Amino acid sequence: MLKTLASQIKEFKGAAILTPMFMIGEVIVEMMIPFLMASIIDKGVNAGDMNHIVKIGGLMLLMALLGLWTGIMGGKYGARASAGFARNLREALFDQIQTFSFSNIDKFSTPSLVTRLTTDVTNLQNAFQMILRMFTRAPASLIVAMVMVFTINVKLALVYLVAIIILACILLTIVKHATGYFQQAFPRYDTLNESIQENVTGIRVVKAFVREDYETDKLKKASKGIYDIFLKAEKVITWNMPVMQMTIYSCILLICWLGARMIVVDDMTTGELMSLLAYCLNIMMSLMMLSFVFVMITMSEASARRICEILNEESDLKNPENPVEIVENGSISFEHVNFGYHKSSEEYVLQDINLSIQSGETIGIIGGTGSAKTSLINMISRLYDVNEGSVKVGGRDVREYDMEALRNQVAVVLQKNVLFSGTILDNLRWGDLNASEEECKRACRLACADDFIEAMPDGYNTWIEQGGSNVSGGQRQRLCIARALLKKPKVLILDDSTSAVDTATDARIRKAFLEEIPDTTKLIIAQRISSVKDADRIIVMDDGKVDAFDTHENLLKYNEIYKEVYESQLRGSGDFDKMGGES
Repeated sequence: MLKTLASQIKEFKGAAILTPMFMIGEVIVEMMIPFLMASIIDKGVNAGDMNHIVKIGGLMLLMALLGLWTGIMGGKYGARASAGFARNLREALFDQIQTFSFSNIDKFSTPSLVTRLTTDVTNLQNAFQMILRMFTRAPASLIVAMVMVFTINVKLALVYLVAIIILACILLTIVKHATGYFQQAFPRYDTLNESIQENVTGIRVVKAFVREDYETDKLKKASKGIYDIFLKAEKVITWNMPVMQMTIYSCILLICWLGARMIVVDDMTTGELMSLLAYCLNIMMSLMMLSFVFVMITMSEASARRICEILNEESDLKNPENPVEIVENGSISFEHVNFGYHKSSEEYVLQDINLSIQSGETIGIIGGTGSAKTSLINMISRLYDVNEGSVKVGGRDVREYDMEALRNQVAVVLQKNVLFSGTILDNLRWGDLNASEEECKRACRLACADDFIEAMPDGYNTWIEQGGSNVSGGQRQRLCIARALLKKPKVLILDDSTSAVDTATDARIRKAFLEEIPDTTKLIIAQRISSVKDADRIIVMDDGKVDAFDTHENLLKYNEIYKEVYESQLRGSGDFDKMGGES
């Protein structure tokens, strides 16, 4: 874990090394001041030597300024190192998530990934800064102070040594008890973020069903879970300060009592006693800082493990050693394909799929909810890998291709149409970063999106809110289709991507595809038979299997599922899920 995290310091190694060096310098300078103060009292004030007072006083001022400079530089480089570490960590996490397959993403929930990128990284940033500064300063201060104390008076130094041992045992007990609570706390942030994300994303549904009170109570429960666990941890940690103060004051009283008796018998000077008291505060404050560092490390340990889970997660999908970069054509074939979302699954989602699709064909895919239509098309662009068998595109197994090259030639418009904040042109150019405005307009004409775009005040420069919340469902679908067309793919897959448009627009889109991109293989998943009846052939899916694969006319003759759905939709009494799905 430490090796994984340390690798993210990268270009900030210099700052990470300089920070503790400056902190040690600050400690050495500060530890000299009480020693010089004792000299002023014993050799200056008590002896009435004004020159000695001025000389040592000037030296103390110089030491103070030097301590100030080293402290400032330590803070500067510490902030640079910790902030840089957090930046690199976020970038590494985000880059790693981009490499994940769908199955990897399924393993970690979206709210959990958000928590790891935000709260967990912040915890590590704070812990790293404290390690560089306090974890260096406190032990150095403790060691130097103890050396100075033993130099002044060995007998009284033993009082500090005993106090340190007792205090260290108590603080370790406190930290140990707090650790368990902190490890329980951070996973609860996932639940809180999940509630917030779900509510904000679905705010229209919440308001439509008047569920504000329910969602508020749900958030309160998630928030209270975090509150309760942190309250338990804080109750343990609150013992830290009283125990520390009691130890400090006990040491001061004992040192004063024993020191006064030594002064009376001339075993110690007044200046030495004052130095010992000053070092007492340094020693105890060092222990206090160490206890804070241990608490922070304890808090961040759970975050570190959660972050390393992401960084060490290996994608299920990898490029072969010598990947194929060119997809020759849009032909597709499935050969005895079995697939399950979990490798250990005993039952497959797709079972013994055998299909052969020629380049340039238009293929309709129809089936009830849960019949594995989407799972089928996910195999083509290698969003998942098959468990058994093979899927070929352009005559080659998809596992032989460079994944980027394959996905650039297999454009998928998924069920959940997502637009990103930016202009319409910005969103369209996700398909082709270098696409000209004219190419974007052509893609929009093919997707029948040009009419509503040109009706907008800013046209193609209209700003799209996050998620496309300021356009309708049908408009969002058409923009996503246009975006996919800009890739100029050899295979275009529409996963129920025209469900929100009217039948006339749906027909216009299909007609444009037929005329403008005849060489592109088109796979259209739909619930409406009217969307696929003109396809060259139609796949009828049922419970993870291909029930039939033929033309519209032939399916009406011999396939009971297709015929029943067609008749029900012709009468206007339902769609596939309501009627044919049960068959």
